[in-house]
Amino acid sequence: MPLRACIGLGGNIGEVGAVLQAALVALDGLPGTRLLAASRFYRTPAWGVEAQPDFINAAALVETTLAPRDLLDALLGIERAHGRERAGDGSRWGPRTLDLDLLLYGDAVIDAPGLVVPHPQLHRRAFVLVPLAEVASDLEVPGLGRVSALLEGIDTGGIVPA
Repeated sequence: MPLRACIGLGGNIGEVGAVLQAALVALDGLPGTRLLAASRFYRTPAWGVEAQPDFINAAALVETTLAPRDLLDALLGIERAHGRERAGDGSRWGPRTLDLDLLLYGDAVIDAPGLVVPHPQLHRRAFVLVPLAEVASDLEVPGLGRVSALLEGIDTGGIVPA
C-alpha cells in the first residue's frame, strides 16, 4: 500500500539547480514511487559549517511503496550518481553536490542505525521547513505537530526563492 514520504533536497557545489531538477526526475523514477509535488528552490545560508557557499534547498512529496530503508538506500544512490561523496571521518554540514534527506515516511517513527524518521533536526531548520511547508504544510510531524505550526515558530530570515 503506497504512503506519502517527504524528502529534503539541497546542494551548494556545481550546477545545483540542474542537479536538484535531475534528482526530482530520479525520485519520480524510483520503483513504486511517484513524485506528487516539489517546492520552489530556495537560497539558504550555510548551516553548521558557515564558511562555504549558500545552499539551494527544496522539498519533495512522493507516494511510494518502498520500505523506509529501501527508500533511504535509493536516495543515497541518487546522491552518489550526482557526485556526492560523504566524508569518511563522519563530519557533517560541509559542501556537497547533492544532499537528500528522508524527512517523513507516512506517520512512522523510526530509530534504527543510519535511519531516523522523522528527521531529528527537521523542526529546527528553516531551510527544511520553508520548502516543506510549500508541499506538505498540513502534514503532522509525529511527536512535534503540523509542519505549518513548526514553521511559525522559527526564524526564516535569509531564506529566499532562488
